[in-house]
Amino acid sequence: MRPWWNGHLQRAMEESKLLLRESEIELGISLERPFLLEEVRSEIGRRLDPSSIPLRFAVTQSTPNSLRCSVSVMEGVPRELGTSVETIFRFSKRQFERTGRFNVVLNIPTGIGAEIGGHAGDAGSVAHLLSQTCDTLILHPNVVNASDINEMPSNSLYVEGSVLSRLLMGTIGLATTRQNRVLVVIDDHDDELFANAAVNAVSAARSSYGFSCQKVVKLRPPIKMWTEYTSVGVAAGKTTGLGRLFAVLEEHWGKYDAVALSSVIRVPHSFHQGYFDAMGEMVNPWGGVEAMVTHAVSSIYNVQSAHSPMFESQEIANLDPGVVDVRMAAEAVSVTFLPSVLKGLHRSPRILASESGNWGGDVISAVDVSCLVIPDGCLGLPTLAAVEQGIPTIAVRENRNLMKNDLSKLAWRDGQFFRVNNYWEAAGVLCAVRAGISPESVRRPMGPTQTENQTFRGRDDKDRSSGESERSATLSDKQLSRTA
Repeated sequence: MRPWWNGHLQRAMEESKLLLRESEIELGISLERPFLLEEVRSEIGRRLDPSSIPLRFAVTQSTPNSLRCSVSVMEGVPRELGTSVETIFRFSKRQFERTGRFNVVLNIPTGIGAEIGGHAGDAGSVAHLLSQTCDTLILHPNVVNASDINEMPSNSLYVEGSVLSRLLMGTIGLATTRQNRVLVVIDDHDDELFANAAVNAVSAARSSYGFSCQKVVKLRPPIKMWTEYTSVGVAAGKTTGLGRLFAVLEEHWGKYDAVALSSVIRVPHSFHQGYFDAMGEMVNPWGGVEAMVTHAVSSIYNVQSAHSPMFESQEIANLDPGVVDVRMAAEAVSVTFLPSVLKGLHRSPRILASESGNWGGDVISAVDVSCLVIPDGCLGLPTLAAVEQGIPTIAVRENRNLMKNDLSKLAWRDGQFFRVNNYWEAAGVLCAVRAGISPESVRRPMGPTQTENQTFRGRDDKDRSSGESERSATLSDKQLSRTA
């Protein structure tokens, strides 16, 4: 399917003032409301300007009567684009669960300061653990991208974050592939050293494991990305110049299956050393705005995408961070941060969109998702979709983060939500769900079987008693007649 624009609109987009930014919105809705997803969709749609497209959504904090939400939006959108891009809130309820295979979604959102997976691919070991409990583990770049390292499990599918959400929302399917043609778009950096390093990273992937890239496009002027934090400390940012990136994607449409991006992200100079000095106490400032850009690309073009940052200058690249926290060590030894992106996109599944939401064969869709695993407190579209789809969900306490939501208040079905202490326990619950046994049955003490007495004292009972009395009286009269 060709993208939404024609040549005329392409030229207009090159000159457009598209802006990606984060918007914070307070909604007067309770977590406990049934059909929460529909209420959120309606309220967000009412609050946003018609020329804006929402790309990413999360509830960062909740009280008994309100939700504080972060919404990544693309502003300044031409009418033709706004009417053709599918809303992130579109939902298609699954009618059944296909149980032939056990498929797990592992979600650790970017930019929320997660203890595990909030730094540099430091949830890779978690991915390997959980992959042993299932047939397929569906994950996103934040889980396994460790700069020059990507050791994702062999039975995993690497999908962009918005694609993961749409899968759970029931609006797309995933088709495995042997290999993708990847278009690589990088900044035409003022310092040629960094552009050359990115090209060399692509060449290394081509020669070492057969990566397919017909062309590296150097974008000048590049898109401009800035990092920011929201009022609750979540990493976000702003991006301009997307029209130029979209023009490149349109020009090469049909010649690629996935898109790898590498560009400079502007942060205060002190962040580079300060991030390492904080020993894990500072939220990674780069990931949030990266996710905003890839959400835009994947949502509009229906292709997988991932982003790696570029150093601003040799001065910053030559900083010596010393011996750093193990979770961010992968970043301390990399020059381009690009190899993990290339490895992930090499066999990332194709996105299939369908109005009916019905796919056959080996396509994985919402009906094939057996369980969702998330950090405790994380509430975005994946969690809201899981509630509505009836997908069992496991929340891990040990993966502390900035999101402040009591997930137990959501309208779960009985036995659908499990809160565990760590990923060891999560693996145990997954094994129990896969085996078709209640997880509580393997723990002690085990509670008593619940019983309930129901006594009916309605009109039907009175009528029945009256009828029985009348039949008894009639029978007695007949018996008396015979005796006489």
